Amino acid sequence: MKISILGAGAMRTPLLLHGLLRSDLPITRVDLYDTDPDRLGRLLPVMQAVAGQTQLVCAPDSRSAIAGCDFVLASIRVGGMAARAHDETVALEHGILGQETVGPAGFAKGLRTVPPLLDYARQLEEVAPEAYLVNFSNPVGIVTQAVSMETRARIIGICDTPTELFEEVARALGVPSSECFFDFVGLNHLGWLRQVYYRGHGRIHELLGQPEKLYRAPFFTADFLQDLGMLPSEYCYFYYDPQRAFEQTRKAGRSRGAQLAQLNEDFFSRLAASTNPLATYESYLNTRNATYMATETGTTPHCNGATSTLGAELTGYDKIALSVLRNIHFHLGRLIPLNVANRGNVPELEPEDVVEVPCVVDSNGTHPVHVGALPDKIRDLVMRVKTYERATVAAALGRFPAHQALALNPLVDDPSLAEKLVSQLQR
Repeated sequence: MKISILGAGAMRTPLLLHGLLRSDLPITRVDLYDTDPDRLGRLLPVMQAVAGQTQLVCAPDSRSAIAGCDFVLASIRVGGMAARAHDETVALEHGILGQETVGPAGFAKGLRTVPPLLDYARQLEEVAPEAYLVNFSNPVGIVTQAVSMETRARIIGICDTPTELFEEVARALGVPSSECFFDFVGLNHLGWLRQVYYRGHGRIHELLGQPEKLYRAPFFTADFLQDLGMLPSEYCYFYYDPQRAFEQTRKAGRSRGAQLAQLNEDFFSRLAASTNPLATYESYLNTRNATYMATETGTTPHCNGATSTLGAELTGYDKIALSVLRNIHFHLGRLIPLNVANRGNVPELEPEDVVEVPCVVDSNGTHPVHVGALPDKIRDLVMRVKTYERATVAAALGRFPAHQALALNPLVDDPSLAEKLVSQLQR
């Protein structure tokens, strides 16, 4: 089996390789491609240490990387971390949350990401038409929708946010997550767990008053969750309490993107002088994970001094990617929450809209579980965000004015402000 990773210079690529190459998948070759070959080369020692005997090929171009693949995994970041830091800073300067997947920064990233990923998808149609394109390039919902609408590529959008919530819910209930059914519905980074069933009984009511057992930061209060009657994914925080997220980020003095840019620079400096690439990388992971969401919530980084290991880190999108590939290759038919075309699943949304819902995954692809109508308390927000996402896809394709699309974002909601933001974001 040959797989390819596009955007292989991403900091989490060694994690992804670790999960895939230590599984039972018959992977014999991995082609790595990045538009920044220097960055890829600097990260390569860590990947080689992870890969063992598996052949790693630094492809000279994307077409050769994709050719003959069974799976193509895409995690591209056009403009690098500097672009993210720029986008988030612009948003903050206008009094809006700076976060790379929602609001103005997510919009700018979507406009930059859609065109190159569409190009990769069209290459896949030509040189590997049977391959699956597994996308975790943010903003996942927007990017996946654009590719799904414009090409015949077999694209699957993945995100670790729902499954991490599922695992926390099962842990809090003291039951195996593998024996639960999680009734989840929404869009990428805007989803809700409506119910969790264990042995035929819905048990979400046991958890609504205990958010501290479920979330890594104080995103939601017990009163809020009890009134809502559902468990939102953590990114819903940015829509439910955007002012607090903005204020905490402003107090921190820099956005998450600026923080990560510095972390990455420090890592590469240490890696160049290191005789143990894996240990250096694991130290980086420990710091990165400990500071996750600390900027936006004003919480203290949760580093306990323990050393991370690559094995312990198989919990994020690397785990989801592995699950998707295994379910397709081995025809397992298990449930995984994924970003896929709606096709009538959620009746309020259009057929081509990408939604995030549980899917049965087997050798025939993804089969969304019917989730039905949206609950009243979330319907308006989902509809508003999806309207914005549709417009953003159209703007990325040159079919709709960018400032009008951004004005539809609930975190902006101001045409004159949107015009100013677009002008600065596109510099």
